[in-house]
Amino acid sequence: MNLDDLVGEYADIEKRLADPAVHADQATARKLGKRYAELRPIVETARDLRAAQDDAAAARELAAEDPVFAQEAADLDKRIDELEETLRRLLVPRDPNDDKDIILEIKAGEGGEESALFAGDLLRMYLRYAERAGWKTEIIDAQHSDLGGYKDVTVAVKSRGTEDGVWARLKYEGGVHRVQRVPATESQGRIHTSAAGVFVMPEAEDIDVQIDPNDLRIDVFRSSGPGGQSVNTTDSAVRITHLPTGIVVSCQNEKSQLQNKEQALRILRARMLAVAQEEAEAAASAERKSQVRTVDRSERVRTYNFPENRISDHRVGYKAYNLDQVLDGDLHNVTQALVDADMEQRLAEAT
Repeated sequence: MNLDDLVGEYADIEKRLADPAVHADQATARKLGKRYAELRPIVETARDLRAAQDDAAAARELAAEDPVFAQEAADLDKRIDELEETLRRLLVPRDPNDDKDIILEIKAGEGGEESALFAGDLLRMYLRYAERAGWKTEIIDAQHSDLGGYKDVTVAVKSRGTEDGVWARLKYEGGVHRVQRVPATESQGRIHTSAAGVFVMPEAEDIDVQIDPNDLRIDVFRSSGPGGQSVNTTDSAVRITHLPTGIVVSCQNEKSQLQNKEQALRILRARMLAVAQEEAEAAASAERKSQVRTVDRSERVRTYNFPENRISDHRVGYKAYNLDQVLDGDLHNVTQALVDADMEQRLAEAT
């Protein structure tokens, strides 16, 4: 679709949104509103570009009689170059999931109890970052370790309707996160290396993934660990197995079996959507995308070095010496480096 087509589509949607009858169907109105918001910066930039081109042409004509207009024409040419670059970036196909919320899982890996403590540090980092961004977080399920870390924790992050969803910023976090520090369990002051895995999925809506109840095996069991008076007294924990894919999800964080079932289905939908998208990518191309675009959880993506207060992202060569601030939620520069690298790759592919 060329630029004129996009401008025409924008005008058509604007006209439809002005019709009260359209808003009687909330799903249609929401879909149109979303597309309208996507097209608005493209159309506004295109209009500014055309106005600048017209002004520059007029200034060049007048410069033949008055040299003062020559500088104005030069300034407008510079402005045109900037607008053309902005428009080029806006026209790069965006990730269709960028406006989605996410389900984020953190799992302790190599390193035993130290890995579980590090998983807790990562959870705190993401919760603090979400708080700074104005996002809403909800811990769906958690399995604690003996010293207060996390063997496994699942959290939902919602954008509260901001322009970009959480996926647009945190989709690059998936992978193995490595930590180098003196563990709390180390008595001789030696630096250890351990790791935790992070898996990020766009949260699926009912329209994204259809689940046949006949394809599910649902088991209940007794919860363990912190969670209130009902823990260890009732079979409130739920394990759901999706038989066609073999995906297994369990949830024990809530006090009732029904609540745990709803949360487990929520995670299952997100996992099934992630699997479907990975299969679609594989079918579209025999080559794997870059680590920035689709992160393999078996690959180390980032190192947190406590002795040097250093954080390094190995995919884009990012390095900074403010690890303490990053772990306190100041993650913007880290994620921005990945966003920028992804955009440069998309621009190269589009070219």
